[in-house]
Amino acid sequence: MTTAAGTARVPQEERTRLMRARLLEATVDCLVERGFAGTSTTLVSERAGVSRGAQLHHFPTKNDLVVAAVEHLTEKRATELAAAAEALPDGPRHTRAVLQVLADHFASPVFAAALELWVAARTDEALLVTVAPFEQRVGRDTHRLAVDLLGVDESVPGNRELVQATLDLVRGLGLANTITDDTRRRERILDRWADVLEKELS
Repeated sequence: MTTAAGTARVPQEERTRLMRARLLEATVDCLVERGFAGTSTTLVSERAGVSRGAQLHHFPTKNDLVVAAVEHLTEKRATELAAAAEALPDGPRHTRAVLQVLADHFASPVFAAALELWVAARTDEALLVTVAPFEQRVGRDTHRLAVDLLGVDESVPGNRELVQATLDLVRGLGLANTITDDTRRRERILDRWADVLEKELS
């Protein structure tokens, strides 16, 4: 039997969920547009349309807020990556299509926001304690995805290093893209690397 309190609690829980989502989305937007130093809890609460008190209740510190925001969108991006993987073509263009999916991931706003956290964590010990394990998990998950999508047998000597080199490559291309639109050069590099992978992994 549903009580009056139970009936009231569902809308409140939904309002709380939506409010947290607005805060997290606003935080990532601020990180991308203003960087870590330019992102403040006050600015985020204003942008999200959430009271300062409500924001502090859920995320007491700036570090709590930005780490939760990047984790939130990374999980969202993982869902999008899985959907993109399902649409990958078979045949001769498969490897190149996998590289495009990975490159798009590292050219996304999520990567730009995460990059702001990495730079800040380098000199912020409290932030590093939180960010480092999270980034290690993301790295492992991305590596596993790349192995699956490329159909790599990592028991073959050298194959694991090729996958890691691929991720280092697309990460570097994503980093270059944060400064200027690097699309044309990136496409040429991905074309050539697809040829390398198909030869080395065959």
